[in-house]
Amino acid sequence: MYVIALIQARLGSNRLPCKMMLDLHGLPIIDWVVRRVSKAHLLDRVIVAIPDGELDDVLNLHLQKQGIAVFRGPENDVLKRFVLAAEEAADKRLDAHVVRVCADNPLIWGAEIDNLIRRYMQLTDKKNAYVYNHIPRNNLYPDGLGAEIVSLDTLRLLDEKTTRPEQREHCLSYIWDNPGDFLISTFDPEDVRLRRPDIKLDLDKPEDYRRLALLPIKPETAPLDIVPLFPPAP
Repeated sequence: MYVIALIQARLGSNRLPCKMMLDLHGLPIIDWVVRRVSKAHLLDRVIVAIPDGELDDVLNLHLQKQGIAVFRGPENDVLKRFVLAAEEAADKRLDAHVVRVCADNPLIWGAEIDNLIRRYMQLTDKKNAYVYNHIPRNNLYPDGLGAEIVSLDTLRLLDEKTTRPEQREHCLSYIWDNPGDFLISTFDPEDVRLRRPDIKLDLDKPEDYRRLALLPIKPETAPLDIVPLFPPAP
């Protein structure tokens, strides 16, 4: 099984413009994401998939200077960008699978990506299978610690079936809109101390950036040292 991590990133966010290049304790957000994703042992490749518009030339230049693999594709058709990136990375392999990582999750953790891949590998039939642990939906994960995975064949199927613009922007949302057509699976964190679905670790708005910027964290800080920094919800 050949597993590709595609990190979805861009500079054109409306709610927090250029957030990928915002400094978080000495490093741009995108560097946090790449470093923490790269800690996963079960990934064969890590690629940042960014838009091909001029605005993201800055992000492309930064990533290239870091020696990070980049794929550039349609800005508004994220699903097509993902399919093209995955096909190029798979290089005609028939057993390619894709982990989608949202770069809005600077505290994503490689070990949780490994747990995601292991859960996926346990499935007897991976046709139209979708496994996730990036959001606390039917599981006890914090928001922003994990990712989601499908096969390249499933990604191609989505590309064929998806026509609505919002589904092509949120490239795996077709699965959620048509749950009867897919094998959707999730699970809880192995360590009970990480079972905190009340915690939001993603970066979407200025207040999210302020919260993360005030935490005593580093790119190598493990989740078990991050979760206690968030008081339990009342």
